[in-house]
Formats: sequence, structure tokens, C-alpha cells
Amino acid sequence: MLPNFAYAIGLVFGTVFVHVGCTLLVLSALHSVHAHHWVFRSHISRASALAALVCLMSLAAFAEAALWAGFYVWVDALSSFQQALYFSLVTFTTLGYGDVTLDEQWRILGAFQAANGILMFGWTTALLVAVSQRVVKRRGRGAGDS
Repeated sequence: MLPNFAYAIGLVFGTVFVHVGCTLLVLSALHSVHAHHWVFRSHISRASALAALVCLMSLAAFAEAALWAGFYVWVDALSSFQQALYFSLVTFTTLGYGDVTLDEQWRILGAFQAANGILMFGWTTALLVAVSQRVVKRRGRGAGDS
């Protein structure tokens, strides 16, 4: 059981690394000197920026679930990458259908992955709220204001 905790911690660090990278990408784009020229110009550009953020963070969640899936296949916890990705996405989103399950030897990893998914989606939600507030806050300012 102890090795499973070590695996889980490593996978959690991997997902956090992906999330940090995407978060920094978003924040650097918003803080760039050119951001006020395109992000805050119109309602369409604001909506497009938020839609791009949702797409990027959805891809991040998919990549994070794929990381877990790759591990499940690597240790033969699940038989194929397709099955592992399905299980991983269902677990990471905490949907938990239960039609595909891990053997008892690996079951604790499913719980860790679900907890990891909750944290990553909470982080994404906080980022969306922060960016939305910034976009709305900037709405009343002129293009030359900071």
C-alpha cells in the first residue's frame, strides 16, 4: 500500500505541474503589454478570451487525466489506454460510473485521483473567476488606462 501512496503523490505532482504551466500561461498573457490592446477592446474579445481560457483549462484537465491513464496502463492496472483514459476521465471528474474499476491492489489510486480532480477543477474555477473579474473590472476603463 505504501508504494501506491508514493505513486499517487507523484501523479498529483504531475497534474499540479501541468496546471501551474497553464495558469502561468494565462496570467502571462493577461499581463503582457499587448493584452489591453486585444483582450479588453470589445465584448466579443472579452468573451473570446474567457472561452480560450475554458478551452485551455479543459485541455489541461484532459492531459492530467491522460497522465493517470498512462500510469494505469504502465502498471497493468487496466488493460488498454482507451479503457484507462475512460476510467481516468470518469474518476478525475468525480463522475464515477463504476462500470470500469481498478483491482483491489490499485483501488486507493482511484480515490487519490478523484481528490486530485476536485482540487484541479476548484483551481480552474478560481482562475476563471479571477480572470472574469479582471475582464469586467477593465470594461469600464479606457484602452490607455492601467
